[in-house]
Amino acid sequence: MPWLRLIPLLLLAGCTGVTPQFDSRFGDAVREASRLQTLDPQAGQWPDTVTGMDGMAARETIRGYQGTFKEPPPVVNVINIGGLAGSK
Repeated sequence: MPWLRLIPLLLLAGCTGVTPQFDSRFGDAVREASRLQTLDPQAGQWPDTVTGMDGMAARETIRGYQGTFKEPPPVVNVINIGGLAGSK
């Protein structure tokens, strides 16, 4: 029964890596998506300040945004099975 000697080798063959082509490119999609979403990769090297809103406008924007969470949103019935039959 010389074929019985091959059983351990066959069992060990199942433990080998079968995805070297995937492992070599692991993370490429995430790095590419991050690269495509970056407007200016060298932005940290420029000494100029960020331009945009002034301080008062930014503060009022944040206060208005935070004020939207003071009370829960109104309840809206989104189930309308009968179409317009139930409305007046």
